[in-house]
Amino acid sequence: MRRIDLKKANAARSDTIRDINRQIVLNYVRELGPISRADIARETALQRSTISLIVDELRVDGLIEEVSGESTGGRPPSLLSLRTVDAVGIGVDLGTIKTVMATSDLAGRVLEREEFLTDPDVKKTLARIVECSQRLIEKRGGSIEGIGISLPGVVDPETGNLYVPHFNWRNAPIAETLTQATSLPVSIDNDANAAALAELWFGRPEIREIRDFILVLVEEGLGTGIVFDGQVYRGERSAAGEFGHMTIGTGAPTACAAGSRNCWEAFASERAALARYAKLSHHANGKTESTFRELADRALQGELVARAALKETGHYLGVGIGNLIQGLAPQAVIIGGPITRVWPLISEEVVAGATESICRGLPSTKIIGSTLGPEPTLMGALSLVLASKFASVSVV
Repeated sequence: MRRIDLKKANAARSDTIRDINRQIVLNYVRELGPISRADIARETALQRSTISLIVDELRVDGLIEEVSGESTGGRPPSLLSLRTVDAVGIGVDLGTIKTVMATSDLAGRVLEREEFLTDPDVKKTLARIVECSQRLIEKRGGSIEGIGISLPGVVDPETGNLYVPHFNWRNAPIAETLTQATSLPVSIDNDANAAALAELWFGRPEIREIRDFILVLVEEGLGTGIVFDGQVYRGERSAAGEFGHMTIGTGAPTACAAGSRNCWEAFASERAALARYAKLSHHANGKTESTFRELADRALQGELVARAALKETGHYLGVGIGNLIQGLAPQAVIIGGPITRVWPLISEEVVAGATESICRGLPSTKIIGSTLGPEPTLMGALSLVLASKFASVSVV
């Protein structure tokens, strides 16, 4: 039973109830559309008159549209579907190597995309983001309603305070500057949290039925996004999810971002896989100029050394996941990032590593690869804008 937080509680006034019903109807259209008014009434037990009023509002707001269904001999039925003719959001995936920006429609489909190298100078990177945002907004004729930004650091979405350790950026006014330049609301969050939000709203269908899961984002570093009861859990000052720095052993093949060779990131990140590949390939000083994409390509083409490096990385990825399962008991753990390209090659090692780390008798937990592609953080950035359209109103 959930305790009411009196400091944040909103009384259930009539307009609150109307807003909740509006979100229910909109989400039925999003998940089951094209769908008829009669089917929504049957599923929700709302009165047809109530649904008609809500549908009229949603059509005026440009969120849904009427389409013709298949005729069974008479007049084609009128069905409801999301309106996806316009771009409604801009996503900014600010990474340590490159920044990817894209527009998307209400269903999360990417319409346009641009990318550029991320400059360690925050002012220069921010200038490029502003320039690209203004160009995308102009192209779309004013249909853009908001901008979402995901970045590899600790972010407090409420205050905008942030820390990006890779560049040593502290509290750079990224959101404020972008809002001033575009006159649009800007949401910003940690990349793993944003990717978890994307899984919640746009991931594989079975995730829609799961209320508690963990997204493990494997990139140059390693982070986790935690979803409890259908919401991203951020913890005090939004610092939750830094499991990449938990200790799982000693003598990792590389150091983590903080310089340790004992933490999960040092054993299970892309850099760890590349370090193993370098050693197995007998490169001098354990170094190689291969990128992770090249390593994945070689493994998919059958190169045994590349597969060995990835399988060992998968084992340690599973060891860390076993710790998460024992401590948090989620319904599922989802692996996201470029490593999903080789998921069929490493899934057994990941599951075996997790199983070995879990005490017997605990409930089983699904460990699955993300279906958001190799850039879940871009979808996460877009989700920071899109999810606000579908999220229910909180009354507690």
